[in-house]
Amino acid sequence: MNTQTAGEGGELRAKLKWLVFSRAVFAALLFGSTLFIHLHNPTQEFLRPVHVLYALCGGIGLLTAIYAVLASRLQGLAPLAYAQVGLDTLMVTLVILVTGGFGSVFSFLYLVVIIYASMLVYRRGSLMVAAFCSAQYAILGYLEFFGILQPLSAGSATLAAAASWTYVVYKILITAAAAFAVALLSSHLAEQARRTRRELRLMEEQVRRVEKMAAVGEMGAGLAHEIKNPLASITGSIQLLREEIPYDAARDKLMQIILREADRLSALVSNFLLFARPPEGRRQPIDLDRAIPETVALMEKNKSRFQHIRIQISGARGAWIEMDPDHFRQVLWNLLLNAAEAIHGVDGRIDINLALGREPYVRLRISDNGCGIPQEHLKSIFDPFFTSKPSGTGLGLSIVHSIMDASSGRMEVESLPGRGTTITLTLKRIAPPSGP
Repeated sequence: MNTQTAGEGGELRAKLKWLVFSRAVFAALLFGSTLFIHLHNPTQEFLRPVHVLYALCGGIGLLTAIYAVLASRLQGLAPLAYAQVGLDTLMVTLVILVTGGFGSVFSFLYLVVIIYASMLVYRRGSLMVAAFCSAQYAILGYLEFFGILQPLSAGSATLAAAASWTYVVYKILITAAAAFAVALLSSHLAEQARRTRRELRLMEEQVRRVEKMAAVGEMGAGLAHEIKNPLASITGSIQLLREEIPYDAARDKLMQIILREADRLSALVSNFLLFARPPEGRRQPIDLDRAIPETVALMEKNKSRFQHIRIQISGARGAWIEMDPDHFRQVLWNLLLNAAEAIHGVDGRIDINLALGREPYVRLRISDNGCGIPQEHLKSIFDPFFTSKPSGTGLGLSIVHSIMDASSGRMEVESLPGRGTTITLTLKRIAPPSGP
């Protein structure tokens, strides 16, 4: 859903700002510790690594300022997240080189970078960062062992003189294994946290919609009842007049118009009452393997709307739910009708997919390749009488949402203008009834 994507973008922006702040704190601590070492060891042998550390602190501070500006101004933040994490691994490598090289105790900073990378770019990104850190550490060990690169810290012996090649390979493999293990574990936790936040956002949106629709429904239900009574009186009176007064073509035409519009208004009021207070109905087990094809077959008989549209059913089999059969048919009917009306041209397609998760729920996805829904309309599509169609009443999705809510179900919408719309219904799954 577009609103969901926007929410995740705001979440990534907040994480990047938190990372910028943390990096600034790290640069300040590194500068403070470097200054402390410099003041307490003002000998010549410490000047070279201390100067490099000063330069590193300045570089981190400059990058932090650049990141802060970009994080507040850029729209697409994923490339910035990857760039920050990648440059941070290089900074860690430089810190390791300055503080003892391959044997530096600060090699654990690679794991810190991998952990917050999993929070920013999740599993794929954290595994890439783990591979990048492992490669840098391996190159550092290789260059030091063969004397191509020397550690900058004072008193550090060359790796070739201090250890064997077997030890170097062993330490590289252990560090790489730790990096990938941390990447897998932290990314798994980050993915779980992201799914939990997504579920919470969806539930919050559901609660807001229910509260809004409940308020409108309570107000409108009484009004609808008050309209139906005088409307029935008007219809009955006109029918009596048609029977009792002499026939006149012009007058009879006017009466037909009144009756037709009264019937249309009566249907609109009935639909609004169904939205405001959907009846509980007869909850009973429904075999989706039968209910879905039956409704689709009935829809396909409407050649004026479905002549050039192909409806395909796929996914899991053997799913049962508990719901009023008439309500389920009405929900599916309204969604298929909306999908058909969104399709223009002769290459229309509606896909109905049924998915079963590990949890006891059924997810029914209805996707079309129609015109899609503009992002500014997504938050209003469940509001009664909201429609972008010239002849629509704006009650179809409102009624579907009310029925789903009364049936303890959930409804999600994803749409891209020009690409189509996918509506996902989530209903509790039950075991097939036993017996004949």
